[in-house]
Amino acid sequence: MLPPGYKYSDLTEKIIGCAMRVHQKMRNGYQEKIYQVCLRIEFRKSGL
Repeated sequence: MLPPGYKYSDLTEKIIGCAMRVHQKMRNGYQEKIYQVCLRIEFRKSGL
C-alpha cells in the first residue's frame, strides 16, 4: 500500500479500495455510466 508519510494516504487507500471492489464485481463490458453509479455506491458504503 501507500507509505504512511503521504498526506492523504488513508483517503487514497479508501478510494482505490472502492475502485478495486467495483472492478472485481463488475468486470468488463458495461458502459462507463454503470461503473460510475457502482463506484458512487461503494463510496457511500465506505463513508466517502
